[in-house]
Amino acid sequence: MAPASSVPARGMQRTVAAPYRVPLLVLGFVALVLGVAAGLRRLGVAAPLPSSGLIALHGPLMVSGFFGALISLERAVALGARWPYGGPALAAAGTLLLLLGLPAWASALAFTGAGAFLLAASIVVWRRHPALYTAVLAAGAASWLVGNVLWLGGLPFKAVVPWWAGFLVLTIAAERLELSRFLAPPPAAQRAFTLIVVLLVAGLALLSAGLDARGLLAAAALLALTLWLARYDLVRRTVRERGLTRYIAIALLSGYVWLGVAAVIALAGGGLFAVPTYDATLHAVLLGFVFSMVFGHAPVILPAVTGHAMRYSPVFYVHLALLH
Repeated sequence: MAPASSVPARGMQRTVAAPYRVPLLVLGFVALVLGVAAGLRRLGVAAPLPSSGLIALHGPLMVSGFFGALISLERAVALGARWPYGGPALAAAGTLLLLLGLPAWASALAFTGAGAFLLAASIVVWRRHPALYTAVLAAGAASWLVGNVLWLGGLPFKAVVPWWAGFLVLTIAAERLELSRFLAPPPAAQRAFTLIVVLLVAGLALLSAGLDARGLLAAAALLALTLWLARYDLVRRTVRERGLTRYIAIALLSGYVWLGVAAVIALAGGGLFAVPTYDATLHAVLLGFVFSMVFGHAPVILPAVTGHAMRYSPVFYVHLALLH
């Protein structure tokens, strides 16, 4: 991963040279390193940070600085045009503004601009390839934009986080939906997927607005999405293969387990992204689920973005095991 879909890149000519991408990719990983360090500091670990003020910005660094930049970069590469690079460029700018210690609203403004670019690029992808999965990609981009707008407006993170989580979950789900075509899910299954996405977006909106403080609708949709992916995802077959193909499948399947764990915790009474299980459900989704997808997709996405091949090694299982 990037949990960004590499699928729209198929059939689209990539015309922008790799040198445009590498500095933006590097800045995305700077945000990742800082975000991880900030998270460790929140746990009481003495991780180095250029400023203690970044500790409170762990979420924006991870979601917008890293994932937002990486997904926007992948979408720009897929389109093969220069203008979508405004997305990763603004996301990188948002990270730099945080590093410089400027007011949080300045970074929020940059990330909001990045979200607008990503949404515009996703709409172009949908217009070129009108399909359910490209529509869900656009919904994911819109979720990131909404979350950034709310943060820019000064709303607390409890109102912002559901949209940021929706950004990553919908982006990943869109990619897996597209690849599920090889198993030819019946029309009823595709309609069920559409309903799940609608309920998930509605549930996240209610949770963000405080109208469903426990996030039970969103949690039920997450559980339904987990079951749908477990039934129709291509990894059910590719897990029987060897080498990189099997590694990717195991990484993705383990991520689905964490997505289901978050939903079950919430539905059992803990609530989704709510006290007392805020950290448990948030990190089951954003760490267990999303980073399993990162580890699974990285050997495919990074070569596509950088132009450099990545050789598979069984050592990949070590960092996956450490994650869990």
